[in-house]
Amino acid sequence: MAYRLSEDGRHRVLVIEFGGGDWGPFIQMPAALSYPMNMKRYDWGFRSEPEPHLGGRRLATPRGKVIGGSSSINGMVYVRGHAGDYDHWAESGADGWSYADVLPYFKRMECWESGGHGGDPAWRGTDGPLHVSRGKRDNPLFEAFVEAGRQAGYQVTGDYNGEQQEGFGPMEQTVHKGRRWSTANAYLKPALKRGNCDLIRAFARRVVIENGRAVGVEIERGGRIEIVRAAKEVILAASSLNSPKMLMLSGIGPAAHLKEHGIEVVADRPGVGQNLQDHLEVYVQYASKLPITLYKYWNLVGKALIGAQWLFTKTGHGASNQFESAGFIRSRAGVPYPDIQYHFLPIAVRYDGQAAAAGHGFQAHVGPMRSPSRGSVSLASADPKDAPVIRFNYMSTEQDWEDFRRCIRLTREIFAQPAFEPYIAYEIQPGEAYESDAEIDDFIREHAESAYHPCGTAKMGRPGDPMAVVDPECRVIGVEGLRLADSSVFPRIPNGNLNGPSVMTGEKASDHILGKTPLPKANDRPWFHPDWETKQR
Repeated sequence: MAYRLSEDGRHRVLVIEFGGGDWGPFIQMPAALSYPMNMKRYDWGFRSEPEPHLGGRRLATPRGKVIGGSSSINGMVYVRGHAGDYDHWAESGADGWSYADVLPYFKRMECWESGGHGGDPAWRGTDGPLHVSRGKRDNPLFEAFVEAGRQAGYQVTGDYNGEQQEGFGPMEQTVHKGRRWSTANAYLKPALKRGNCDLIRAFARRVVIENGRAVGVEIERGGRIEIVRAAKEVILAASSLNSPKMLMLSGIGPAAHLKEHGIEVVADRPGVGQNLQDHLEVYVQYASKLPITLYKYWNLVGKALIGAQWLFTKTGHGASNQFESAGFIRSRAGVPYPDIQYHFLPIAVRYDGQAAAAGHGFQAHVGPMRSPSRGSVSLASADPKDAPVIRFNYMSTEQDWEDFRRCIRLTREIFAQPAFEPYIAYEIQPGEAYESDAEIDDFIREHAESAYHPCGTAKMGRPGDPMAVVDPECRVIGVEGLRLADSSVFPRIPNGNLNGPSVMTGEKASDHILGKTPLPKANDRPWFHPDWETKQR
């Protein structure tokens, strides 16, 4: 938004960011993705409350504390989501946010580097700030995963961000010339070169509201509290965890909860902090017969060699996030569009960088895309320095358990195809001891992890909807001069990783803020294809 709002030179834009710079190699090297999300320098370090349906475990919930926000610490996977996601948004009250409405903004933001690998350029943008590329896919395991999906009876897609999401194919990443292409690199740094866009490093405490209008932001820097005043509007984009916290600290939220913490109620919006959603996933891992996985580099010397090659040439294994094959499938007949996502990785390892097996292996991250469970974000106190209270309420419905069991069983079926026969030695996890529903449930309860896709805590809707927090132009309902534009506003979680939809939200919100006519809708296209129906199982 800083980029788009400062683009025409008519407005002054001030970006307030608490975190530091992103110059370090742990952020800029794509293969080092497990490091920044586990470093206090770059991550807020949030954890969920004990999850009652996951054995009381508290799950890590990383959020970026650095310029570029979570796009500077994420896995760099680029997924737009399915057309059905945005049509559902529009149907649920986010008027003007159907897929036909948002597709022009996805195209405007992209610089798609197809590299001649297929896909229809009519669906993709080629001159936007956000570079989207594909890895080299030179490990045979990437193609084996796609072929196994085909052998299991699923579609193959040349571009899941194009006309057809459903199927198995290459995965895309926000990497450009071997570097992480975060929103800091794509948008903020170019904007700061203009004379009308500035950045200050400060801790934002609350929005200052006078007579029902947002007039500035109370910040802390250098040990002093001061107020930065806004000439036109205040725009929050602090993540689906910190944005609702900021709203509540500013007097916007459920009145009883605000009064409980001694906060004066400016606007009673019961939806603030509610509707929290996320993607939960497990890693289905296999030992490899052949020494062809990234495990050969999982030692001090190997990591040093990869790091040195990347540092001097921006090439080699360090120049990719290593998520280079993907899958989007329907769990069963009758599901209108894919509800299971796969990330394939040619090593058996956790997000925190811990190897899961002492040897060569590979894995698929898998989980349901549209869980009916809902959680919340609330205040621990009226002190802005206190972390928000995060309750995801994962796996709180029987459908969640049914969907997850199906995910694991379908994944096993895919890996049992002939394409993997040359590579699979045995299943590492869940392992042969987990076969019955009860056994698989135990595995899920113990091993399910967040995919780090929290959203929905200040949902967009019509002003008459009591649970809506922002209207379809991203204006906070009940307060003048205040907008919110990040993954908080998603009515329902999109089908895939959230960085792409979050950037699109900023792109579209900037046009609303500037009072521009939204980009023309995309031409009618066949978003749903009945002939892609998953085979009956």
